[in-house]
Amino acid sequence: MDLRTKQRVVVEALEDVKGRDILVFNTARLPSMFERVVIASGDSNRQVKALADRVQERVRELGARVYGVEGESSGEWVLVDLGDVVVHIMHPTVRNFYNLEEIWGSKPVRFKTPKKEKPRAKAPRRRRKR
Repeated sequence: MDLRTKQRVVVEALEDVKGRDILVFNTARLPSMFERVVIASGDSNRQVKALADRVQERVRELGARVYGVEGESSGEWVLVDLGDVVVHIMHPTVRNFYNLEEIWGSKPVRFKTPKKEKPRAKAPRRRRKR
């Protein structure tokens, strides 16, 4: 699976479980073992765990490998290692304390999301003149 596809799958999986404040950072220019860092928040420990589970599930469905998962027991901060993409899912208080956004880069990656077609509204019926 190519990097952009994996990145999109991760973000969509996080959105499925109502992850908040999702940011993607390009770390390819840094001397690291991965090219993207995804950071997201969950409102509770249960939601953080559910977000991590959903990311793993979706990535595996598409045939990619999950190299490791850390922090599932506490649920305050779960790290999912997908090789070239590392996903940090955190409780908001933990996220504010560690401020990973400052470490990984100044600007998040922006990518095009496919536009969803809006359902067409039916035109109002006109009354017949009598």
